[in-house]
Amino acid sequence: MTELKLACLPDRTPGRVAISVAPELHKALADYAAIYQQTYGEDQSIADLIPHMLAAFLASDRGFAKAGEGLAEWRR
Repeated sequence: MTELKLACLPDRTPGRVAISVAPELHKALADYAAIYQQTYGEDQSIADLIPHMLAAFLASDRGFAKAGEGLAEWRR
């Protein structure tokens, strides 16, 4: 077998999650998307923003990082 510098890429098939949120949260998310558009000049849907928001939240949660050392495969 040929040895390549680049290892085999990991599975990048996105997982799907469907949730319902309270009306207040939906409005806050819509407001965030509007402010995002004003800030960056790019229109992004709430559905496109949420995965990045969740990733940023998890990455900044020190308690989660400490408790999940060795378990959080998504950070690799």
